[in-house]
Amino acid sequence: MNAPSPGALHVVLRIAAGLLGGYAFTWGFIALAVATLFAARMEFHDAEAFGTIAGFLVFLAAFLWAFAARSLAHVWLVLAGGGVSMTGAAWLVQGLLV
Repeated sequence: MNAPSPGALHVVLRIAAGLLGGYAFTWGFIALAVATLFAARMEFHDAEAFGTIAGFLVFLAAFLWAFAARSLAHVWLVLAGGGVSMTGAAWLVQGLLV
């Protein structure tokens, strides 16, 4: 059986979720990775480079997952909520370091 094709609005919302939600999720991941690795005594610039390089893979995975997931609401909840949560956790770790 052929599934009905999604409408143009649905495709635009998936692209927005992949780009904006993936950006927020990746931002949180990089911030948390850098703060955690620096707290674990890694040199700051090494932690920053590792977090940024890993962030490219995280963004790719988040963007692709935004199209593979069944529910658009679930995509937004995981990507935006995860990004905010990781950014908050990074903020707390950075506060402990100062």
